[in-house]
Amino acid sequence: MTSTRDTLQKIIAENSVVLFMKGTPEMPMCGFSSVAAEILRRSGVAFHDVDVLKSQDIREGIKVFSDWPTIPQLYIKGEFVGGCDILKEMYQSGELRSFLKEKGIAFEEAAPS
Repeated sequence: MTSTRDTLQKIIAENSVVLFMKGTPEMPMCGFSSVAAEILRRSGVAFHDVDVLKSQDIREGIKVFSDWPTIPQLYIKGEFVGGCDILKEMYQSGELRSFLKEKGIAFEEAAPS
């Protein structure tokens, strides 16, 4: 039987950009998840989303996996980036674009609006 940790590692390994969120980008179920998905959309980043509300094991497991207590959580190329506040700060400062470029992730070069 596959453990939750194995499942999380597989999702993160198979997707360059993963957003663990409440709901979906089209129908977020919390404001923080909505903001995180919108930042990625505005940045033109293709990302895989995981609705943690569909699985209690994933919802609790991702918090243990990252040692981060809140959702959403963003992973880029297997690296935990952070939650909504960190993503928002990175987006506004331009650091997100630099990080994406460094990791070889395609995105739109336009500055944040």
